[in-house]
Amino acid sequence: MRWATTEYSGWGRVLRAEGKLARPERCAALNDSASAPAIGNRRSYGDACLNTGGRAIDMTRLDRFLDFDAVTGVLTVEAGLTLGEIARVMAPRGWLPAVMPGTGFATVGGAIGHDVHGKNHHGAGSFGNHVHAFTLLNAGGQTRVTPKGKPKLFKATMGGLGQTGIVTRAELKLARCKGDIVTVTERRAEDLDEHLALLDRSEATYSVGWIDATATGNSLGRGILEEAETGAGLVPPTKRSKSVPFDAPGFALSAPVVRLFNRLYFRRVPERGRSVVKPINEFFFPLDRIHDWNRLYGKRGFHQFQCVVPLAEAAALREMLTRISQAGLASPLAVLKRMGTGRAGYMSFPMEGYTLAVDFPNRDGVTALIGALEDITAQAGGRIYLAKDALSSLDRVRAMYPQYKEWAAAVARADPAGDYATDLIRRLGLRDAA
Repeated sequence: MRWATTEYSGWGRVLRAEGKLARPERCAALNDSASAPAIGNRRSYGDACLNTGGRAIDMTRLDRFLDFDAVTGVLTVEAGLTLGEIARVMAPRGWLPAVMPGTGFATVGGAIGHDVHGKNHHGAGSFGNHVHAFTLLNAGGQTRVTPKGKPKLFKATMGGLGQTGIVTRAELKLARCKGDIVTVTERRAEDLDEHLALLDRSEATYSVGWIDATATGNSLGRGILEEAETGAGLVPPTKRSKSVPFDAPGFALSAPVVRLFNRLYFRRVPERGRSVVKPINEFFFPLDRIHDWNRLYGKRGFHQFQCVVPLAEAAALREMLTRISQAGLASPLAVLKRMGTGRAGYMSFPMEGYTLAVDFPNRDGVTALIGALEDITAQAGGRIYLAKDALSSLDRVRAMYPQYKEWAAAVARADPAGDYATDLIRRLGLRDAA
């Protein structure tokens, strides 16, 4: 493989790395240079995809469909294929990835490395719950890993941040869908209690809440709940993609601008609610049609804080939203979902509860605010999502992930030389503690 010295970053653009990247076009090329971490489209927000001063393998050219069993619904693909491309090709045939995160640019390998979740987690669980098998390459050679055949290695890889080796291909159990459109019902929630009640009562396959992180007082936690089902019919025209051509100035996401935007966005849905029909990609991946939307946060980039807290700890969400609204640092991008119990790995993020995700421009005061939000999360018995993290600590992460020791032991067996360590692993000292 050819290696080129490159400067690159995660999606949040706060943390950056310089090192040698290779972009192989065939899996066979990996056999000679397997001692470097694999990365995809770098849609994780912090430093999970960075390897400062070292080498990393960009898997995005390894993006082929390999096999599909129309009886079982098992699709075999290379790890660099994106979930959005799978949805585009397979939805007209009546199949979708069983779990899809908020961006279609996530690769299959990245979805495994973070055991991603989607708008149907309350019913379908996490991505890894639908992985039939995967092929893992490390110093020990190639291994086909299944949940029953090698359960510890499977659990260490799902949500395991790429530390057991390079996933080269995967066998995914797809879900049946009715077609390549979705019918979306939108309803206003006037405050946090109503928002959570709507999520709790929802029987829809897919549900997600946009939350106004600037609202205060009696409106704290207000937002819009979207519930959706797939369908068949005339596909509405897809909106044209746009690009953000430059880094936005600081005032673009100032507190007054965000408050005004959120107020207008909330009122775009009538009080009685409404139903709309959308192409699949516009519902599942709403921001993907705005290329380089992360540039809206300016040159300094942004942080995303995402946590999940148990269902009985809704008071923690109220405290977080109060802190966030008082700080005046939030962007319009804030999401509230209900999660179920499904998780596939030792270090998988999901747990039954409510998950809150909020974007913050990288400004003075944000680090302290996110630290306070982590404290509230820990006190509530919740956890933060490492795919979004750029600021946490080893002690905090170990306390939040009760199966951390099992993961560390399995990783030490799979990669004793530490070939696949990344900036996140070193920053948190996750493998040192093994």
